[in-house]
Amino acid sequence: MRIDIWSDIVCPWCAIGKAQLDAALAQFEHADEIELVWRSFELDPGAPAVRDGDYAAMLARKYGTSAAGGEAMVQRMTATAAEAGVEFHLDRARPGNSFDAHRLVHLAADRDLQLVVKQRFLQAYLSEGEAIGEHETLTRLATQAGLDPDEVRDVLASDAYADAVRADESEALRLQISGVPLFLVDGRLAIPGAQPPEVILQTLHRAWRERPVLAVNSEIGDAPSCGPQGCST
Repeated sequence: MRIDIWSDIVCPWCAIGKAQLDAALAQFEHADEIELVWRSFELDPGAPAVRDGDYAAMLARKYGTSAAGGEAMVQRMTATAAEAGVEFHLDRARPGNSFDAHRLVHLAADRDLQLVVKQRFLQAYLSEGEAIGEHETLTRLATQAGLDPDEVRDVLASDAYADAVRADESEALRLQISGVPLFLVDGRLAIPGAQPPEVILQTLHRAWRERPVLAVNSEIGDAPSCGPQGCST
């Protein structure tokens, strides 16, 4: 069974949602049969590579609240993250454009490293104060996660995987996804936002129960085939 996850690197609730999903999967008896696919979503596609400044103040401006309101948002996200086992240091955060980071996540998928690279980027941005929009930073982080540094540089110097990022975002638009994280289970059941593990687990159980079962056309007979024990003679 497959779970498609639309998220952004610069989204605190996406990191919390991932931790909640991990907790749910730890309780799901069919977790080893789950495929996770990370899909791209940009919260601020027009952002510069780096936008320095106080993170709480930035939130206050974005949501039209006071400085105290922005700080309250930071404290709430940090506390919720801690409950989920994730450490935030949003006072260090350096927001910026995440398009190139998403391109590298697609490269990582082709190298069977998507989850590792995604996790490294999230931790670097939300906990370590790394500027996720800078190529030098992305190269270092992606290399730490196991990607080849020369290949990473080649991707960043080109438009490789740009179409893959835009395809994800077009699909999000088609599905009317306006916020992240969004977990799409088995292509049928959507889990919006950073839901508690028990809510995610409930959805996983439902999707597993309702998954399509292979049906053989009763109007036709058997034909030669191969299986684990050998082939028909």
